[in-house]
Formats: sequence, structure tokens, C-alpha cells
Amino acid sequence: MERTRLGVSIGMVGAFAYAAALFGGYLASAIVLGYILLFENNQWLRRTAVKATATLACFSMLTLLIGLFPDAFNWILSVVNVFGAGAYVPVVSNLFAVFTTLVSILKDIVFAILIVKALKLQTINIPVVDNLINAHM
Repeated sequence: MERTRLGVSIGMVGAFAYAAALFGGYLASAIVLGYILLFENNQWLRRTAVKATATLACFSMLTLLIGLFPDAFNWILSVVNVFGAGAYVPVVSNLFAVFTTLVSILKDIVFAILIVKALKLQTINIPVVDNLINAHM
């Protein structure tokens, strides 16, 4: 089994890249990505590190977009309230909070699968992320 400069297997470092993205967020992911891109030569490991950070960014963007809907809806309600309608619908905010929670659960499941696959030097296809990586790497 091929090893990194640190003496750890490539699969373990790939799994660590996914775990850093999941549990550490952007700072930990950027540190691991920077190390791998600067010091490691294995192409699979480099793609894995970029995929971990890109997957984290895609889930963050999805959460951000879901969070915009209740804000836009509340803005529309505030405009309506200016004209004396007196409308307030908390169901919309609660519904999008459920969607945000489901995206968070999906993120945890996807990263758990990616971590297990990385230990076996495999990956799963995430079309949006893989197309982004193929276009720019």
C-alpha cells in the first residue's frame, strides 16, 4: 500500500481530509487541502482533498439557498404589513428549518460514506462536485 510523506497510508489521509471537512469546517479543510496539494504527489489523494472541500462548499451553498427563502418570504410579508394587512405565517420558517435539518443529515451521511470509501481508496460519484473538479483540476 502506498504511503504519504508522513508514513500514513493514502487511504487514511483521504479519509482524514473528509473528516476534517465534516468535523472541522473550512479552516481544517483548508489546512489539510493545502498540505496535500503542496507536499503530496498522489493524484487520487489530491482529487480526494479537493473533493472534500468542494463537497463541503456545495452543502454550505445549498443550506444558504434554503435559508434565503424564509428571509425573502418574511420580506414580502413585511411589505404587505406596511399596507396594513397584518400577515404572519410561521409555518414557512418552520418548513425551511426542517429542510435545513434534512440537508445537514444528508451531509453527515454523504461524508460518512466518503470516509469509508476513502479508506478503501474508492469514492462515490457526486455529479455536481465531480463536474466542478473535472473542469478545474
